[in-house]
Amino acid sequence: MVAHLKLLLASPRGFCAGVDRAIQIVERAIATYGAPVYVRHEIVHNRHVVDRLKAVGAIFVEELEECPDDRPVVFSAHGVPKSVPAEAEQRRMIYLDATCPLVSKVHVEAERHFEAGREIVLIGHAGHPEVVGTMGQLPPGAVTLIQTSHEAETFQPRNPSNLAFVTQTTLSLEDTAEMVDVLRRRFPDIAAPHKEDICYATTNRQEAVKALAARCDLLLVVGARNSSNSVRLVEVGLKAGAKEAKLIAEASGIDWSWFEGVGTLGLTAGASAPELLVQGVITALSERYGLEIEEIATRQETVTFKLPRAIALQTDDAAN
Repeated sequence: MVAHLKLLLASPRGFCAGVDRAIQIVERAIATYGAPVYVRHEIVHNRHVVDRLKAVGAIFVEELEECPDDRPVVFSAHGVPKSVPAEAEQRRMIYLDATCPLVSKVHVEAERHFEAGREIVLIGHAGHPEVVGTMGQLPPGAVTLIQTSHEAETFQPRNPSNLAFVTQTTLSLEDTAEMVDVLRRRFPDIAAPHKEDICYATTNRQEAVKALAARCDLLLVVGARNSSNSVRLVEVGLKAGAKEAKLIAEASGIDWSWFEGVGTLGLTAGASAPELLVQGVITALSERYGLEIEEIATRQETVTFKLPRAIALQTDDAAN
């Protein structure tokens, strides 16, 4: 007799508008300029996406110095320090910026605060490409990175009455709120973003997980280990009541011993994980269980981002 499993499928899940835009930019660059097209850093944090783009002509590198002058280069969705496009211009390279517009918004806010003479605090994770890119918008020392509430408590600004904060877009709402609360308590005049910097997709995916977590014996999150928003979904699921939560890259990463005693399973995917990987997990589950699938939809996403003008115009010209 086939065991029964209740599957709660989170919605929204998977690709966000920024990730979709970044992938399209690489694909259209290859179609416009031919292969190879270089990409500085993983375009998004997902091995399946990277491998698929490699197969059609993308070459991924870590630094611009690895790229030849005569081939196009795409900057990843996470954003880059200002020194990177400056070097590309100096070398007269063709370059396309796939930075998520919501990350670019944080860059603009940081620059606005700097021009106003404020000392800037960035809430984020050291070494994450988005954090490196944001700090690299301004001169060294202009931005102080804070990663924990303890660091927020011990931070000593040059002028406590002339501060501003910005945040990495992919953090947990709860983690960010805790650090923001500390900063606001210590520095009541600190300038805050006009709107929350945590992106709509991160927020929506976390809310969807919260809506089903308490019902789950096990929550599976499809995403890469270096994907900040995917890692946060595991943490959010556990805090929201899931008995257990695991991050997997794809169906092959499932350890079926996790399912002992599991009657209700939650399933979601980080913002850089394609839907086909989620469907692969569902297929693997259906081969072992009689599935009863319930979709838990908390919001419908309609956000889209325009492609950079240069690639959009060239693609349109090629079609005419």
